[in-house]
Amino acid sequence: MNAILNAALNQIKDTSLILSEDYGDKRRFQKAINAILIPQRIVKGKISIKSKDGKKKVFQAFRIEHNDARGPFKGGIRFHPNVTEDEVRALATLMSLKCAVAGIPYGGAKGGVIVDPSKLTKEELKDLSIEYAKFITHYIGPWKDVPAPDVNTDGQIMSWMLEAYEKKTGMQAPATFTGKPLELGGSLGRTEATGQGGVYVLAAYAKAKKLNIKFSTVAVQGFGNVGFYFAKIAKELGFKVVAVSDSSSGIYNAKGLDIDVLSKFKDKGGAFKDYPLKVGMKLITNEELLELPVAVLVPAALENSITKENVVKIRAKVVFEMANGPTTSEADAYLFKKGIDVIPDILSNSGGVTVSYFEWVQNLYGYYWTKEKVNEELKKTITKAFGDIDAIKKSKKISYRRAANYLSIKRIIDAMILRGRV
Repeated sequence: MNAILNAALNQIKDTSLILSEDYGDKRRFQKAINAILIPQRIVKGKISIKSKDGKKKVFQAFRIEHNDARGPFKGGIRFHPNVTEDEVRALATLMSLKCAVAGIPYGGAKGGVIVDPSKLTKEELKDLSIEYAKFITHYIGPWKDVPAPDVNTDGQIMSWMLEAYEKKTGMQAPATFTGKPLELGGSLGRTEATGQGGVYVLAAYAKAKKLNIKFSTVAVQGFGNVGFYFAKIAKELGFKVVAVSDSSSGIYNAKGLDIDVLSKFKDKGGAFKDYPLKVGMKLITNEELLELPVAVLVPAALENSITKENVVKIRAKVVFEMANGPTTSEADAYLFKKGIDVIPDILSNSGGVTVSYFEWVQNLYGYYWTKEKVNEELKKTITKAFGDIDAIKKSKKISYRRAANYLSIKRIIDAMILRGRV
């Protein structure tokens, strides 16, 4: 069992210890927990394409559907050489928790193909996308399972998959996939949704903690889609973003950074280590960024960024997890003991899946929202999710992570009980 699956299952088992107090029928409760630990369906098999020279290329493919008590399965498809069944299973499980935390009517799923897409031609990538869509067609659909992009997949790949699905089923069904281009029913606001949602959570946290936004400094590790939009939108809201980083280096300025200028530099293919520094700026390492004495630390790059080795050097007042799994369990326990809040990834980066849900809703209606409407609904949904978790944290005297897990697992169990599954 790989580490990410082990961590996901341990979170559920750990939460069940607090959650069991809410249920009189302990036998039924344990039955529900046991069901949540195991996916409802594992679809796996080989798919093949023909290369230009006529040779057959074979790939291992997966689609794992975790739990649909709260609604259709939902989750991305990744194309990566390191995809494993355990990883896909873990991510499907975490998607169930994330959807439940956000309060959107989905269960979790995940898909993957063991492939290095950089070694495929564009035509081979298209063929692989089509074959994967055919492979899962029987299991997916607007009211069954709604896939989306993930690592190394994008709107173009979703478009190819949608076309393959519709050809095979003989009907138009744009709500089968989300993360599509606008021309095929994608949603406005989806590109920046994860970063935007994260800042809405940060604003709700600041209000709850009575933080003065103007004097709250922010350091963001990672300047991909999520890190960039989080930094940009946080700055627009009035936070002082003093540090950002890419994989090459970090840039620090105590007086604040101009995120748009840095973005233009990155768009031209530049690395921060080569950035022409202005007065007040200095280069720092990614490790040094994590140790800055800021109000808000935002790991938005890699998993396991904050570990038992470096957690003692963390000086932020709150850690906002915008990457998936950036804090190890040992580091998380240490931060809680030190009184440093950690806003967990299943809440703080749930803006992406929330706007995917809005895309699905728009597809089902055949009626499309303005960007303002998307952001207004995102703010409403994610602010309520934070409020629900904050209330549990206070009443149970537990961490935000345990409160988020408590809420999500309770919602799934309650849905299972109502359906008579347990």
